[in-house]
Amino acid sequence: MKLLKPITLLLCGFLLFSCSKEPKAPSEPNFLFILVDDLGYNDVGFMGSEFYETPHLDRLASKGMVFTNGYANSAVCSPSRASLMTGKFTAVHGITDWIGAPAGEEWRSYNRYSKLLPADYEHQLSKEMTTLPEALKEAGYHTFFAGKWHLGSAEEKSLPTDHGFDINKGGYHVGGPYSGGYFSPFDNPLMEDAPEEKGMSLSMKLAKETNLYIEQHQKDKFLAYLSFYAVHAPIQTSEEKWARYRDKAEAMGIDSIGFEMERVLPARKYQDNPVYAGLIEQMDESVGSVVAKLEELGLAENTIIVFTSDNGGVVSGDNYSTNLDPLRGGKGYQWEGGIRIPYLVYVPWLQNNGSKNDTPVTGVDFLPTLLDYAGVSQIPEGLDGTSLRPLLEGGTLQERALYWHYPHYGNQGGEPNSTIRKGDWKLIHYWEDGHKELYHLKNDLSEEQNVLGENPEIAETLSQQLLDWLHERNANFAKPDPLYNPDSAAMVAERYRTTLIQRLEDQRKAMLSKDFQPNKDWWGSKTID
Repeated sequence: MKLLKPITLLLCGFLLFSCSKEPKAPSEPNFLFILVDDLGYNDVGFMGSEFYETPHLDRLASKGMVFTNGYANSAVCSPSRASLMTGKFTAVHGITDWIGAPAGEEWRSYNRYSKLLPADYEHQLSKEMTTLPEALKEAGYHTFFAGKWHLGSAEEKSLPTDHGFDINKGGYHVGGPYSGGYFSPFDNPLMEDAPEEKGMSLSMKLAKETNLYIEQHQKDKFLAYLSFYAVHAPIQTSEEKWARYRDKAEAMGIDSIGFEMERVLPARKYQDNPVYAGLIEQMDESVGSVVAKLEELGLAENTIIVFTSDNGGVVSGDNYSTNLDPLRGGKGYQWEGGIRIPYLVYVPWLQNNGSKNDTPVTGVDFLPTLLDYAGVSQIPEGLDGTSLRPLLEGGTLQERALYWHYPHYGNQGGEPNSTIRKGDWKLIHYWEDGHKELYHLKNDLSEEQNVLGENPEIAETLSQQLLDWLHERNANFAKPDPLYNPDSAAMVAERYRTTLIQRLEDQRKAMLSKDFQPNKDWWGSKTID
């Protein structure tokens, strides 16, 4: 008995010492939300890429939690971005295609000659829905947005500052860096160019604006939403980065054939695009700059960081930039390559240490998760997402269904469809003719085997659940085109299989040649005397 007291004191002292080493959870943390445009599931090192290099993101992933079944809410950008802002699925907020895409009879101007006329959709984010920044502002947070918006225009009063952000740097109605490209001057009406920034990458410019904001508001609790225009087409990088990745592609072995046909369009077979690789590295360097600023200011231990993408990488269409093997398809497609994305959450006081979680999660879950950690009691009504805090802190979530609704034709080869995933099962309903595909993702991640015939009861249950869900939410649907001409459609398909695929092969060969030069100043990345 005489030994009990010293041992007890020693044990208590040890426990107190151990607990003192554990980071303390703040009641009102800061948030850094990093969104990359068109970044594919394995377009980063921490998700398995051996070609693209992302050391800053890999370091962040080694400290946080990676969700290997992380999903965007659409295979294209605007719908997914609206879901991130509102915590609602696309069929609910009504933005079901990228804003600006033709719908109804206007679709015929694309000369695609498809069976259906794409559904109409909402062309700006609804003022009736509470956004993430609005909910945080109610809780006393200061809010900042930098980069791509694509959820409405100034004329429609639907810019970031109309939806809860106090400051907006560079976010307006366009979906890509079409005017100024990826190097200064950027020709962005909502972001100033400084003379000393000439040749700076757009990604680093957005990081610079974010860093300045963090410095100025380091005593506030804040949401900094860094929404890169990268890695959206038209892809550009510097000569130095192109050369390094061209040499890397050669060392890894350059196949003579770089493309193969998917169902609609050609698809890139390999991760061997040196321009795209350089653009990814520039984005990674920019992320590293912002994380370093948090560390410099002593804010790193008080800031939750989210990193994700708005849809899958571009395998077909646009710049045919990447390959996402073993996933099928990419941006615009209804398969996993179109919707499965990098999905990383770093909560600095949790010891996640790069752990991987295979629970299916999606973009609508970020809003309730961040509000949960902010201690917000007034959660917006009708959310489709759920807080991931239990998963981040070692618990589980009850199994639920995830939904996608895309009653359109994608520029990248996607077809009008609605999709449900529940457990390991994924069912795709195609609206052209009502046929379905059923995949067991745990056994068939590449979606090569449609097992509908072997599992009719599962297919029927999922199909009915999906259709009931859509009708309950008054979802918009595509309609038959009375002018549909199968002969014209066949001519378009033949052109994709012949002329287009050969043009892509020629472009790939040119980009991987040692004398490739897009123009004299490399898209503005270097000064020409």
